[in-house]
Amino acid sequence: MSTPYQEAQRVGHDAVRTTILDRAIQLLVAEGPAALTMRRIAADIGSSTKVLYTMFGGKEGLVDALYREGFARLRRGQESVPDSTGPLAHLNALGAAYRAHALSEPAYYQVMFGQSVPGFRPSADALAVAETAFDTSTAAVTACMEAGIFRPGDARELAKMLWAAAHGAVSLELAGHFAPEEAGPRYHALMAAIGRAFGARPTDDGGRTA
Repeated sequence: MSTPYQEAQRVGHDAVRTTILDRAIQLLVAEGPAALTMRRIAADIGSSTKVLYTMFGGKEGLVDALYREGFARLRRGQESVPDSTGPLAHLNALGAAYRAHALSEPAYYQVMFGQSVPGFRPSADALAVAETAFDTSTAAVTACMEAGIFRPGDARELAKMLWAAAHGAVSLELAGHFAPEEAGPRYHALMAAIGRAFGARPTDDGGRTA
């Protein structure tokens, strides 16, 4: 019977990397950061520790890769949102996709934002990857400004303000402070309130902006 590592090897380098990261995130969720050792991960997937050290350099590099992977998945999710229904609707959909990503990938979300591995500090390269995750929302805000929905201004700054609001609401939801039936409406109301503060004119959807 093939090990997860052997199965991934047949597909290629990217599959091996994904197999390692998937097992690492599973261990982090199930047993905490103490279980995140190269020896344990290698044993679980059926590889040598050399494979992990060659690919990631050590535990710090592995956690850095988890951080980058979380933001890469977020970016892919944002980029997959259709941009065919107008700038405001697109921004709304991006806000919904951000929340959906956090709820579907809570372990990665905690690595990205929750300091789930004590002492970890992302590398400069990882921070650069994180920054690109919000290019799509910045473009959507720019489109809203160009369409006259938002006042002219710094689109990147407004996108980050929307992100700050989204992160706060999602973090509270993940921590169990918002009941499931309340979380969605509260999230959209919050994002709409932020958007209205920057509106150039009343919108035809009641002011909902994310």
